[in-house]
Amino acid sequence: MNWPLMHGNISKSDLDEVKKIFDEDNPKLTQGPRVKQFETEWSKWLGVKHSIFVNSGSSANLLTLAALKILYPKGGEIIVPALTWSSDVVSVLKAGFTPKFVDIDLTTLGLNEKNIFNSINKNTVAVFLTHCQGYSALSNELLDLIKTKKIILIEDVCESHGATHNNIKVGNFGLISNFSFYYAHHMTTIEGGMICTNDDELSDIFRCIRGHGLLREMANIEKIEKIKKENPLLNSDFIFLYEGFNVRNNEISATIGLNQIKSLNEKIKKRNENYFRFFDNLTNKNIYSDFKNDGLSNYAFNIISSYPDETFYKKVLKLFNELNIEYRRGSAGGGNQLRQPYLKNLKIDKPKLPVTDHVHFFGSYIGNFPELNNELIHYLVKRLNQL
Repeated sequence: MNWPLMHGNISKSDLDEVKKIFDEDNPKLTQGPRVKQFETEWSKWLGVKHSIFVNSGSSANLLTLAALKILYPKGGEIIVPALTWSSDVVSVLKAGFTPKFVDIDLTTLGLNEKNIFNSINKNTVAVFLTHCQGYSALSNELLDLIKTKKIILIEDVCESHGATHNNIKVGNFGLISNFSFYYAHHMTTIEGGMICTNDDELSDIFRCIRGHGLLREMANIEKIEKIKKENPLLNSDFIFLYEGFNVRNNEISATIGLNQIKSLNEKIKKRNENYFRFFDNLTNKNIYSDFKNDGLSNYAFNIISSYPDETFYKKVLKLFNELNIEYRRGSAGGGNQLRQPYLKNLKIDKPKLPVTDHVHFFGSYIGNFPELNNELIHYLVKRLNQL
């Protein structure tokens, strides 16, 4: 079959736009006007005030928690799913917060709202919600609770560009939301990520710590001038206001992003058509299919055993290998992060997570991309139905 996780996500049209840069006299390839333009276009597409382009979704996570530590220097607990990418958890740890792991809801692969309710305490600073594999993990009840408790919501939308809740794109509901433009995602800038917020102060903090912590990266001119006056013995061009990083992106990546965003909605539509073509024809009840599809922007087909049946699951993987279908065991991030070596010696509460573990041991995903052939989808479904 030769069914990869992704195919054709960088087009000739993308490369033609990149070539135009090299025809310019003395082209500036580091962060410049195209980066700013891409940030503006992304803000329009998503519906937020501020977008900050960085070099990866992981860097978006890193800066998000670094900025949160500036606002909450005493730290505290952040509720996270164990089914997520490692950088979500690492960013929490590196910023000096304590991750509090809770189980997921199998219908969305996102945090189970009842578990969130039961985990909130006086030390809770934020809920770091991951929208896995194109599903929306939000509910009205969860949003009401977060508002009532005055807890910060952070949305990881790295795998779910264009997913919606109440017909509004996810990434609009949290104080901060993060996106990834890795090659296999809904759109790509080779490597890249975006931090989004409607908060003016946070936006300036992100711009500073993206570029070494430099004051001059801010947009707030009044604040820049005020801080300059407060530091007369410093070179005003080199005032390092915060502990910062260098996670800027470049003009080439921004050019690809500007071209890709034009077709993003159409790509999402095609991915969803593939998804429903797959699951609407899947009749094997040993494969879980009762996902919550409201607001879907599918990233991949999750093939999860309905029951903890190791014999059946091995048959599924054997079929994938036989048909040359690339897959990833454990779904998002390889399954339960609490089983990973980097958390082995961490002295925190490590609860039992039965749903996350079920996906870890009896789940995989395979690629869904706009160029995926309909005949291949129908053939694979037929073979899965026969297992």
